[in-house]
Amino acid sequence: MDDRCMRYFNGLLGLALLRRTSRSVAPTEAGEKLLLTLDPALTAIHDTLSKLGRERDRVLGTLRITATRQAYEAVIRPVLADFCAAHPDATIEVIIDYGFRDIVSDGFDAGIRLGEKLQQDMVALRVGPELRMAVVASPAYFAQHPAPRIPEDLHAHRCINYRMLTANTLYAWEFENDGRRLKLKLSGPLTFNQPDPMLHAAAEGLGVAYVLEHEAAPFLESGQLVRVLKDWTPAFPGFFLYYPSRTQVSPVLAALLTLLRLRHQSGI
Repeated sequence: MDDRCMRYFNGLLGLALLRRTSRSVAPTEAGEKLLLTLDPALTAIHDTLSKLGRERDRVLGTLRITATRQAYEAVIRPVLADFCAAHPDATIEVIIDYGFRDIVSDGFDAGIRLGEKLQQDMVALRVGPELRMAVVASPAYFAQHPAPRIPEDLHAHRCINYRMLTANTLYAWEFENDGRRLKLKLSGPLTFNQPDPMLHAAAEGLGVAYVLEHEAAPFLESGQLVRVLKDWTPAFPGFFLYYPSRTQVSPVLAALLTLLRLRHQSGI
């Protein structure tokens, strides 16, 4: 305890805690008793403040995120290794989900969805490039069925559909060209709720699929699939990370946002 503290307690208690001479200052008997009582508490306070100071620049805590599988693969997975290396004391918990979550009431810190699906009262950060859909089928399929030249031709094809479980409805295939927009409800022999079986079914010649371009890319590069109606599938805004505007950003979320901004700005 320094001299200023002793003078403070001296005035507060009305007791002589210090004995002064022209050459030195020493505690009185009452001062010694006070020192013995307060020293452990003051040491604990000092240690706690020192620890908080050391932890000020560390990222601690858990971040809970809701994301679709596509959003996780495109946004979170590519930065996980860098995040874990930079912030070993932080935890990211990702819940793969396709519903439109109320992230506040459901206990999430943030979510990742397509920009068109976001609620208006959320802060949103774009965390990925533009996306495009692709209409694909195998060469063997198109050898037996003339390739569609316009979207309406798809009504004559065996279409592989995607079921949105939360809405319990089939996803409408969306097209746009020269200001003309279409949403088609198409029929076919197969329906899935994941893109992987849709792609494999199309590659096996079972029908035409409507999937994200980057997910079809390996099949297109290998020649297992052929793309049609490319002029009818323009780019659209991709994934956004969103969080409530009325809450304070946690250190873990701030650290992830920084990493995602850097990745998006670099164009990776």
